[in-house]
Amino acid sequence: MALTKQTIIDKIEVVENGIVQVRERTDVLEDGNVLSSSYHRWVLTPAQDLTGQDARVTAICNAVWTQEVISAYEAQLASQRVGA
Repeated sequence: MALTKQTIIDKIEVVENGIVQVRERTDVLEDGNVLSSSYHRWVLTPAQDLTGQDARVTAICNAVWTQEVISAYEAQLASQRVGA
């Protein structure tokens, strides 16, 4: 009976305004069979520092975050501040 733990990025989603949502799943296994899973989620906004992110997450962000997407996201934030 060997218990092990594995953590993987199991979901990377891009939403309309360029925000990238990441889900990390942690599995506890006994002899290769999953006993339990837990999840941790976080979001990354266009042009955010990607230091320490998984290579797949970084690659997706770099592909999606064009200058056009970054500018549109920053404009959206500015309009929200003015309207507040």
